[in-house]
Amino acid sequence: MDLDAFAWLLTDDGQRLLARATEMAGDGSALAVQTALRKDETAEHVAAAMTQVDLRRKAGAKFGDLAPKMYFTPDGLEQATRLAVAHHRAARLRAFDAASVIDLGCGIGGDLIASARAGLTAAGVDHDPERVAVAQANLDALGLPGAVTVADATGVDHSPFDVAYADPARRGAQGRVFSAEGWTPPWSWVETLFARDACVKVAPGIPHDLVPDDVEAEWVSDRGEVKEAALWSGSLASTHRRATVIGERGLATLTSEDDPGADVGAVAEFLYEPDGAVIRAGLVTAVAAGVQGHLVDEHIAYVTSSASFETPFARGYQVLEELPYREKQLKAALRERGIGKLTIKKRGVQVVPEQLRKRLSLSGSAEATIVLTRVAGEGTCLLVQPF
Repeated sequence: MDLDAFAWLLTDDGQRLLARATEMAGDGSALAVQTALRKDETAEHVAAAMTQVDLRRKAGAKFGDLAPKMYFTPDGLEQATRLAVAHHRAARLRAFDAASVIDLGCGIGGDLIASARAGLTAAGVDHDPERVAVAQANLDALGLPGAVTVADATGVDHSPFDVAYADPARRGAQGRVFSAEGWTPPWSWVETLFARDACVKVAPGIPHDLVPDDVEAEWVSDRGEVKEAALWSGSLASTHRRATVIGERGLATLTSEDDPGADVGAVAEFLYEPDGAVIRAGLVTAVAAGVQGHLVDEHIAYVTSSASFETPFARGYQVLEELPYREKQLKAALRERGIGKLTIKKRGVQVVPEQLRKRLSLSGSAEATIVLTRVAGEGTCLLVQPF
């Protein structure tokens, strides 16, 4: 991003160009809009405006109705926390009576925005001047207090703040970085934060054995998608493992204290598919306890019960019947039932749903859902109906 062009975009003239580009983008192709705008503006200014128009459109999924007022960089938007998740995190900080937070690697300011909206005194640092400029512009555009500056997070004195928050970059020049020590800042620095009240955003796939015993690991899903894990230390840690599910009806949370364990048994009348955050947190047996059920296999994240429950932590299905697991016999059984449109759920078996659906060559008028999994170690196919 051209910082001079971005700074100009924040001026009155730049805002008029951005508004014009936004209006024209709704009626014409990007090339036609750029060509028209370049009759009156420089190529650099038009490029800056069109970039924001495009990124604001893409940002709607993460930032909702705030997106049209905000500013972004492509990688900053990709790495930004979804606003619903950031709001949850800020609410947790307020619940623990935190009054101030420093964001050590603030990016474009998504978490700063959530913290400021929650009433926290928020400050951010980032080593990238472009991201700092965008983060400050976002706070200003939304009328929120907060300070942002260019600095190396590892050299910042964060002791004056109640909470230190960090979101280490997990992508480098060669793509995604899987080793925690290869993050920026590295895991060895992240561990130093755990000596105080801190929260660190990490990838959902973080190994459980990497999390210190006195640190809480929380996996968060938003509308069925696992978005992140967060590590809470000091007085902010209230359990060992937590799964938080954000959905249309609000927020629900499940912890290791809710998990008495569960047995393994035969498939009953109802089947439950736990939310991804629950699975990542290792709390599938807590879901089993919640629906008065058990596991279908000790290594498979499916729960079964003779009772029907609505739970935010799992999708529920009524088991209609068991169908043949072998492909040839399954194809015959589905055709016999007139099934032409098939949803294939699978877990713990080597099946590619798209390829299997193509090989089945179904043509009936009925719709159905099947679950391919293992029950007591054996491949099993269940005909189910969502409820």
